[in-house]
Amino acid sequence: MSKKTQAYLVLADGKIFEGFAWAKTGETFGEAVFSTGMTGYQETLTDPSYHKQIVVMTAPHIGNTGVNTIDNESERIWVSGFVVRNPSPIASNWRSEKTLEKQLIDSDVVGIQGVDTRAITRHLRDQGAMKVGIFSDTKLSREEMVVKVRDIAPMNGAYLATDVTTKKPYIVNPPAGVATKFKVAAIDLGIKAATPKAMAALGMQVHVLPLSTKLDEIKALSPDGIFLSNGPGDPAAMVDVVELVRNILQAEIPFFGICFGHQILGRALGFETYKLPFGHRGINQPVIDLTTGKVEITSHNHGFAVAAPKENEFHTVYGNGRVTHISLNDSVVEGLEMISIPAFSVQYHPESAAGPHDASYLFERFAQLMSSPQLGLKDNDAKR
Repeated sequence: MSKKTQAYLVLADGKIFEGFAWAKTGETFGEAVFSTGMTGYQETLTDPSYHKQIVVMTAPHIGNTGVNTIDNESERIWVSGFVVRNPSPIASNWRSEKTLEKQLIDSDVVGIQGVDTRAITRHLRDQGAMKVGIFSDTKLSREEMVVKVRDIAPMNGAYLATDVTTKKPYIVNPPAGVATKFKVAAIDLGIKAATPKAMAALGMQVHVLPLSTKLDEIKALSPDGIFLSNGPGDPAAMVDVVELVRNILQAEIPFFGICFGHQILGRALGFETYKLPFGHRGINQPVIDLTTGKVEITSHNHGFAVAAPKENEFHTVYGNGRVTHISLNDSVVEGLEMISIPAFSVQYHPESAAGPHDASYLFERFAQLMSSPQLGLKDNDAKR
């Protein structure tokens, strides 16, 4: 057996975890976050929302099903680094095209194995998400590694969506046998491939547009509704997109936002956003729908949240609205809706790749909103 190469996971607070090189050898930097999902690692790696982040997988055994092209959420891996405890030495699945490690090497992603990922998760849970670096086969001292990590740019104030948005528009049509009922303009802040596919399955022709698209260009498509996607970065930095959403609300075009899009809707309505201590990431996050009392298990990936009042209806220049969903883990606002205009959002992922599927009804609600935009959402409770 060949000798393993020493590697180090170095956090900005000076905490260092020692392990072994895995995937590409070298240095990489980002924000340390953890994902609690036991599966879905390929969807995590290719989710543009993880741009500039180093992901710690809490589940100890990762990679056993390998990777394939079909499950990718974008055309590349976006994470800055990948941290696992026990990577599977084989890929055992009939759909697998290559091993996870081979895919990471081909994508120039630096990783580390052999560290206690649950201990790292507890540390980040207690101390908060922070800057991090992975160093393998390095001659740097421990002190020098910490200094390099502390020198990287923070996530606060980061405008990252320009790195991940589509360079040119494209269309996702309904599959064969499904009639086209609606035309949707989807502003791409880091959209996952599963999202337009989920809308198309309900008869929506989805026009995916770069984030630089102007309102006049959107209106020229004559869309029945506008969708704002997930994406990386700080919503407070997205001043241009916030202004676009304000114009959409003023025009009363049916609007649906998820994740980053939810945060930007919140800012367009006049609320502040704030950075969560360690964020919500994984496919097992419990959320309660305040309008029905139902609890959903949902897929999350966000480090910021909206500071909206949860107790009563709120008033904005666009009319009254309310908080619709709240996290059962920490009471973070997870959903907003306007009452007199057709607009709503959720903090999580109804496209649910790699699951669960409790929130898939939200795309149906978007379809209902486009069918009867004059009603807003106030009459939709009985349809859930």
